[in-house]
Amino acid sequence: MSETSASPIDCIPVLRALGEPTRLRLLRHLMEEPRTVGDLCGILMATSYNVSKHLRILKEAGLVQSRKDGQHRIYSVADHLRESLSRSRNVIDLGCCQFRFDRLID
Repeated sequence: MSETSASPIDCIPVLRALGEPTRLRLLRHLMEEPRTVGDLCGILMATSYNVSKHLRILKEAGLVQSRKDGQHRIYSVADHLRESLSRSRNVIDLGCCQFRFDRLID
């Protein structure tokens, strides 16, 4: 069962969340496939504290969701964004603006 926010996107928290490079990188990796905090720590070479903090902010902004799998949480792009991603794999359309992940430098 997923933990998601049922409300539509509020652009201000989303823009604040995406205004930090680490969170952009996290979201880009979650666009590829769902991952655990441990997976993301290895990819970003960051501590679990730091990754968890950024994931919490992305989740509060409605950009990611999580589900429990045993002792782990699996994070993925929120369902409502997945539709937008299926049309254009590297662009998230928020209505007020678009984020092009294909132009990010890692």
